[in-house]
Amino acid sequence: MYIEEIQLKNYRNYDSIDITFENSVNVILGENAQGKTNIMESIYVLAMAKSHRTSNDKDLIRWDEEYAKIKGRIQKHNGSLPLELVISKKGKKAKSNHIEQKKLSQYVGNMNVVMFAPEDLHLVKGSPQVRRRFIDMEIGQVSPVYLHDIALYQKILQQRNHYLKMLQTKKQKDETMLDVLTEQLIEVAGKIIRKRFDFIKLLQEWARPIHSGISRGIETLDIQYKPSIDVCEDQDWSKMVGILEDKFNNLRQREIDRGVTLAGPHRDDLQFFVNDRDVQTFGSQGQQRTTALSLKLAEIELIHSEIKEYPILLLDDVLSELDDFRQSHLLNTIQGKVQTFVTTTNVDGIDHQTLNEATTFEVEAGQIKRVK
Repeated sequence: MYIEEIQLKNYRNYDSIDITFENSVNVILGENAQGKTNIMESIYVLAMAKSHRTSNDKDLIRWDEEYAKIKGRIQKHNGSLPLELVISKKGKKAKSNHIEQKKLSQYVGNMNVVMFAPEDLHLVKGSPQVRRRFIDMEIGQVSPVYLHDIALYQKILQQRNHYLKMLQTKKQKDETMLDVLTEQLIEVAGKIIRKRFDFIKLLQEWARPIHSGISRGIETLDIQYKPSIDVCEDQDWSKMVGILEDKFNNLRQREIDRGVTLAGPHRDDLQFFVNDRDVQTFGSQGQQRTTALSLKLAEIELIHSEIKEYPILLLDDVLSELDDFRQSHLLNTIQGKVQTFVTTTNVDGIDHQTLNEATTFEVEAGQIKRVK
C-alpha cells in the first residue's frame, strides 16, 4: 500500500497544495515551524480521521477559514482508492471511493499508517494513557469492530460517570440506572479486554525477534497487558464477566463517594520487560528507545500479517533522536519494502543508501517543492 497523491486545502499553514509521492522513501526537508510535520500529520489524519498531535480538530483548520480538506489517492493490491476528509467546526465528513461513510469506524482502516515521532520514544516511560492510545489506535486500524466497541465504551463510561456524580451530590438517589449502566459497561469492557490480550500476544511475537536483533542478541523483550481488573486471557467469557461484576460490586460505594468509575479498560496499562527487568523502572534510556523502536517495527509486520499489505511509515523528526546503529537498523528494515516519509531539518550525518536514493521535497512557509 502507498499514497500516490495528497491535496490539502486550508490545512494548518497550507492554503492549497497538491503533491505526488514515490512508492519508496520520501524525505521532507525544512527548518522548524515551516510545515514539515503538518504534511506528515495530514497523511496520518487522512488515514485515522484524527491527529496524533491534538485532540482539537479546529487546530487543523487554517486561520480564519471555515473548513480544512484532505484528499488522497492510495494504491493497494486491488487497485486505486480515493479518500477524502473534510474537517469543519461542525465535525468531520469522510469519503472512501467518493462514497460518504456514515461512521468514521467504517472509514478508518482503508489506509494503514505507522507513525514514529519523538514522543513515541516516551511510550515506555510515559503515562499509561499514552500506552492505551497506542493499543487503541493500532488495533483500530485492523479491526473496525474494536473501534466501534471503544466508542461505545466511552459513551457508556461518560453516562455512568455522570450518574455517579449525581448520586454523589444526592441529586439522584435511585441506583437502578447505575445497575443498568454497569451491566452495559461490563459487556463492552469484556470485548475490549479480550481483543487487547490477543493484540499484545501478536505484538510480542513480532517485537521479540526485532528487539533481539537491535540489541545484538543479548536482550529478550516481554510485553504484558495489565488490566485494572484481575482477569486473565485464558478465561472463558462467563468467568471473565463474573470477575468484572464482582469488581464493580466491591467498588460500588467508593465509586458513588468519588463520583467516578474506578476500574475498566480506561485504566489499563502495558508493561515491558527486558531480560525480566521492568524497562520503565530499571531500563536505561537506550533500552527504552530500543523497546519503542521494536514496537514500531513490530506494528509494521503485524499490520502486514493481518491485512496482507504493508502500512505507510511516517518518521517525523525521529532519525536524529536515534544513534547510528538504531538508525541503520530502522532504515535497513524498511528498505524496498514500505513507503516511508521522513521529516528532518537536514540529512547531514545520516549516510545510508536508503536516504541517498530517496525523493526529496523542501518545505518553506507553507510551500512545498520537489528538489530530487
